[in-house]
Amino acid sequence: MALHWFSPPVYVRSDKVGITTGISHVEGAAQELIKWRKRGPKWKTAVQLCVDCFADRASPQDVRKAFEEAAKEEGMLRGH
Repeated sequence: MALHWFSPPVYVRSDKVGITTGISHVEGAAQELIKWRKRGPKWKTAVQLCVDCFADRASPQDVRKAFEEAAKEEGMLRGH
C-alpha cells in the first residue's frame, strides 16, 4: 500500500519529552491522532478526513490542513 504524502510536514510534540516529530503522510497523521487524549471537534474532523482520504474522498492536503488545526487545538503543534 502506498502512503498518502503531503507537504510541508506538520511538526508535533512527541510522547518523548523534548522531541518533535514531523508528520508528512496521512497514515502518520492517523497514528498520531489516535495517541492524543483530547478529542475535540478539530480532532474529529481530522480523523474523518483521514478515513475519507483512504477512500479517495479527500486529498492528503485536506488531511494536512485538518491535522495541523487539530494539533493546534490539542496543544501539540510545534514550529519547525
